Amino acid sequence: MNKVIPILLLVSLLAAALTGCTAPQAGQSQPNQPATAADSAGPTTPQRVVYLINGALGDNAFYDSGQAGIDALAEQYGVETRTIEANFDAGKYEPSLQAAVGYADVIFVISYGFEDQLKEIADKNPDKVFVNIDTVVENSAGTITSVDFIEEESAYLAGVVAGMLTTDTSVPNINAEKIIGVVGGDVDPVVSAFVYAYEQGAHSVDPEIVVEKKSLGGAWDDAAKGKQAALQLYDQNADVVFQVAAAAGIGVLQAATERDLYAIGVDTNQNDLEPGHVVASDIKDIGKAIQDVYATVADGSYTPGAVLEYGLASGGVDVVTDAQTPVLPDAIVQRVNELRQQIIDGALQVELYDGSEVWQ
Repeated sequence: MNKVIPILLLVSLLAAALTGCTAPQAGQSQPNQPATAADSAGPTTPQRVVYLINGALGDNAFYDSGQAGIDALAEQYGVETRTIEANFDAGKYEPSLQAAVGYADVIFVISYGFEDQLKEIADKNPDKVFVNIDTVVENSAGTITSVDFIEEESAYLAGVVAGMLTTDTSVPNINAEKIIGVVGGDVDPVVSAFVYAYEQGAHSVDPEIVVEKKSLGGAWDDAAKGKQAALQLYDQNADVVFQVAAAAGIGVLQAATERDLYAIGVDTNQNDLEPGHVVASDIKDIGKAIQDVYATVADGSYTPGAVLEYGLASGGVDVVTDAQTPVLPDAIVQRVNELRQQIIDGALQVELYDGSEVWQ
């Protein structure tokens, strides 16, 4: 099993990396050992991978999707992997980076809010492979590769789902008002891109649809706040609420069940977390991106400093509607499938977020 490293053990981890070996700490599992296949690939094949996240695992969404990719690397390549969680604590991020470079050959980073620290560490460690996930970070040495998801493409489809749902009063509990909602974990550019495209998708169905918005102000791990925000939106007659709020978004899904209304999940397929109430999920496949990039590292085709775009065509983002308790009428599912293919084919160009104010 992969090893999730408590932050209090970072010092011992760094020391272990410098000496080459260490006994496991109490309560820790042994790191994954390199498999025979990895050994036969040659001495230049990376043997240690770190997944460094600014937040925490357990969100059933963004961070857990990345962990699934890390787990796959351990199984496929036999590499040792470690996950370091900064738990949204600014004081933990730089020591986490230091521990990561002391241990790993390849470091997958989610650096929201800590981009400057990442640039500095990467510049000082040009021999390490740094892959930044979900935003573009460029350091002076040009060594950080960035995975940039085109979240607007899938969020547009999520908006179409919500727009068609709120205008279909044959669906149980859909009211006559054309109102939908969205709860964002913060007002950062990535979340704003989701909101921007979600609104565009809804308005493509009916320009009169009202999109009500709530930001949690950075409370990504507070499910109670997510639930409270969603309940407020439902009380404003929103029929469906899109959650773009990581672990806090689980509260949004719970609110949908409590009000007997509907929600749209994010990052992973959350359609069965609250059966009959999560009508679709906007997938952002962090795990796939991690596996894809590592494959290039392993085969020698990796390019430092590249910006890799992941949209519908690459399978990096999507909207999924399959569920154990399906809700959406067939007409909505069919329309989403048609629009998805149009976007992939280039017949439909989704407008990318332009930095405009979306929260008013």
